[in-house]
Amino acid sequence: MTEDLVAARAADGEARDRLTPEAIGALRANGDFALAVPAAFGGQDASAETVLRRLIGIGRADPSAAWVTGVSVTSKTLAKRMSGEDVRKELFADPDAVFCGSGRLECGTGTREADGTVTITGAWPNVSGCEDAAWTGVALTIDGVPHFAHIRLGDLRIDRTWRVAGMRATGSHTVVADAVGIPDGQVIPFRPFEVNDLLLFGLCVLGPVIGGARGALDTVRNMFASGRKPFMTAYASMGESPGARHWLAEATHLIERAERTALAVAAASDGPEVPRSDLARLHMDEAAAARDCRAAVDLLLDLHGASGFGTANPLQRFWRDVAVGSRHPHLNPYLAVENLGKALV
Repeated sequence: MTEDLVAARAADGEARDRLTPEAIGALRANGDFALAVPAAFGGQDASAETVLRRLIGIGRADPSAAWVTGVSVTSKTLAKRMSGEDVRKELFADPDAVFCGSGRLECGTGTREADGTVTITGAWPNVSGCEDAAWTGVALTIDGVPHFAHIRLGDLRIDRTWRVAGMRATGSHTVVADAVGIPDGQVIPFRPFEVNDLLLFGLCVLGPVIGGARGALDTVRNMFASGRKPFMTAYASMGESPGARHWLAEATHLIERAERTALAVAAASDGPEVPRSDLARLHMDEAAAARDCRAAVDLLLDLHGASGFGTANPLQRFWRDVAVGSRHPHLNPYLAVENLGKALV
């Protein structure tokens, strides 16, 4: 099973700051990198709900693997905006290829040349999965106007700058373009996203967070099943303690609530065009789901005790991954509150 192999390689991926070839291969073979590829090019054209459920499933084994998959979904969704059929055919020639990207507009610039190419210069940090990707989609400006371009990774330099406590195996390094020339067809002017797409982008980072919380819950439930007892008590097992049962119920409820919330957002993303007036409320839902996951993992750490922080214990990895992933800008809680309050008045 894909998730079993991904879970078995998770610690190795974290140690090398990059998913292992075995994990990448399993995800490719399962079609996970083809989720957002149009069916005409051999992909799945998956719904937001399908993407979310898949990211939760992968994240339950390894949140970093789910994160790289989610970033690929986002980048391939943007690649579908390319106007030329020949360009899309080239981008999706291998529907199972890994894509990565960055929306940091201020990080790059382009210059149109007389021969019809565009010369791009820039450095984009925090590009997850870049060492295993075939293409990266990056934001940039041309003559002060926002654009988006897809560039082959082979034409770029990677600076290994990713040194973070969690989501280590995402390999979110810096990609650098040193006056790279690309065909004009691989560059398009930026145009505003539909709300449905914006919600999908949020789900692509929320899914791995929910999956990580579920992975932490699996670890603690296994501890309950092992017969371990609370230290310095007369209980014969964790399950005998009313307090432990209460904590387990609270954590499970928070994670299940987060998943229900995310699925409701996915249903909205899959439906008719969502009014822009609903965006703040739905972004608030995504941010709240991420906070539920963080609160749940804290309860699970209390249940497991200090041994959960042992470097060989997967619980501490899930904790770090959820802590980092849930703080992505798409899930920013104080800005979500601010924007909802602004919308309400």
